[in-house]
Amino acid sequence: MKKAVFFDIDGTILDENNYIPQSTIDGIHKLQTAGNYAFLCTGRSRAFVRNQDLLAIGFDGIVSGCGTMIEFQDQVLYYKKLDFDQVKKTVDFLKANQVAAILEGRYHLFLDEDDFEGDTYIARLKQELGAELISITGNEKQWEVSKFSCAIDRADMAVVKPHLEQEYELLIHEMPVVEVVPKGCSKGTGILKVCAQLGIDIKDTYAFGDSVNDLPMFAVAGHSIAMGNSSESVKKQASYVTDSLHEDGIYHALEHFGLFCKAESSNARQE
Repeated sequence: MKKAVFFDIDGTILDENNYIPQSTIDGIHKLQTAGNYAFLCTGRSRAFVRNQDLLAIGFDGIVSGCGTMIEFQDQVLYYKKLDFDQVKKTVDFLKANQVAAILEGRYHLFLDEDDFEGDTYIARLKQELGAELISITGNEKQWEVSKFSCAIDRADMAVVKPHLEQEYELLIHEMPVVEVVPKGCSKGTGILKVCAQLGIDIKDTYAFGDSVNDLPMFAVAGHSIAMGNSSESVKKQASYVTDSLHEDGIYHALEHFGLFCKAESSNARQE
């Protein structure tokens, strides 16, 4: 039977300098040659999945925006767009509570630079996105949003957290950042939707990740694999821990699970 392997991007395939180990590329190609599917499964919304070296690997599909968009072989299977009134209400609340927000959608990312003074990450976004990164203020007619990413270093989370949880799932990272995702959407729900569409048994799924937003993947996948560079809290939630990104961790884990064998005769070892 075909297997489906889901890969987080940041800290799993790409490092902070957008470097991809050749072993990762080779491993993904080998698992596909064996008849298995390779998916990106990322917290980034689709507008920010644009690195050409990454896309050139040739994934069978992309689950983006924490499960808010699913593509398979260049066709969109699912997209969750937030209602404009809900976005407006959320933006107003975030600004009133000193939460610097990035609105993430299918075509654009939106942010007000003044909210991120001194944040070097914004320079990276500008470099990678160019004209697809636009201001929140003044571009309301262009808002097309599936999730938010927020810097919370100046926010009173005792106020912000319970309010947002009424309408969203919150993924709070160890750095002062929170991802704000529509209820019912996660990387895990994305995997389940892919399995339902393609007729894949959930036991034949493998999820690679390194961060808190990968835990919903780990909760549903048949095999959950934490990168060696993951935090200890993430490693504890995985069924298998491989080597780090820079130590050929993806290749070693794919080999460990027998995913280079032909799909119909794979004899993957157990954890």
